[in-house]
Amino acid sequence: MKKKKFQSGNVLIISFSHLLHDVYTSFLAPILPLLITKLNISLFAAGSLDVIRRIPSILNPFVGLLADRMSVRLFVIIAPALTSIAMSLLGVASSYFILLVLLFVTGISTSLFHVAGPVMIKYVAGNRIGKGMSFFMLGGELARTLGPLVILGAVTLWTLEGTYRLIPFGILASIILYLRLRKIEIRRDFERKQEVGIKQTFLKFLPFFITLTGFVFFRSAMKSTLTLYLPTYLTSKGVNLWFAGISLSILQLSGAAGTFLAGTISDKIGRKNSLLIIAIMNPILMWLFISFNGVLLIPILIITGFFLLASSSVLLALVHDIDSEHMSFLNGIYMTINFAVSSVMTLFVGFLADRIGLEITYKIAVFLALGSIPFVFLIKQKKKEISK
Repeated sequence: MKKKKFQSGNVLIISFSHLLHDVYTSFLAPILPLLITKLNISLFAAGSLDVIRRIPSILNPFVGLLADRMSVRLFVIIAPALTSIAMSLLGVASSYFILLVLLFVTGISTSLFHVAGPVMIKYVAGNRIGKGMSFFMLGGELARTLGPLVILGAVTLWTLEGTYRLIPFGILASIILYLRLRKIEIRRDFERKQEVGIKQTFLKFLPFFITLTGFVFFRSAMKSTLTLYLPTYLTSKGVNLWFAGISLSILQLSGAAGTFLAGTISDKIGRKNSLLIIAIMNPILMWLFISFNGVLLIPILIITGFFLLASSSVLLALVHDIDSEHMSFLNGIYMTINFAVSSVMTLFVGFLADRIGLEITYKIAVFLALGSIPFVFLIKQKKKEISK
């Protein structure tokens, strides 16, 4: 494929669609303490809610195969409407089962979006894939900053049962995306002759994905405790719900900065070097977070968030450094690994928290995160990856 220049306008449009979509997917963690109280569910059951949302990610490779054969724009366009409907109805759910159904629907639309979105970015970012993924992931992380504020504001204005009023904004977003994304011409890139089969492609890159699985696995407990369970952890220590929600937004905002800068920096110093720095810093910072209270909590949380989420754009860029005719399929495999491993760890964290408490669980997550460091050394870095 002939490389194209970095298309700033198209990159920004796709990244903004990521922002719109993920504002809704970030609603669960801030209102989780309210849902736990309302439906009288355990922390393990609460963690299972996020797992149910991730189950459709198992089908991501198949979604990728479908995306390789049709316009991926459609997936990106319809996802915000589907997600906004399901997530805005969480507050009116009268049973645990209804919550599971709503989050499963969210998982389907999330899979559609996150398989298609990065592939679109690859084809409009030219030879600056790291930079393109930085913009894309910045949209997602900013959404997770804004999402808690949006849902807590809605709860304050309309109560938990009134959050359904947020649905029209998601539908409007899909309409706007249709009007804008229909102009992005990347269809011809998917229509070229595919000479390498799916099985051959999978076997060729299997060692690469095994290495990524190890890296993601040992970081997942730390990421789960500091995102999904952060409001619950802080409220258990006597912090009010609003401060807990704002703390999550602060974490996500600093994470957005880390995500944006890390992808671009990895174009300069290499993906492997970037991941090594991130893997070393994360356990140190999380230990500081659980060791301090009071005024030091926020600055530590800011730095922790910066490094916690910085790996996302680097990993995406690493995957999309691959030159393959089946990029949607390969991106689907990565998304499946990412979501599936995170789901297992979310359940594990919830299981531990119910039995030994969140405080000790947070400390265990720190030591597990150290296990990601050896896998960085197993990553094979392409010589042409580093920009001069």
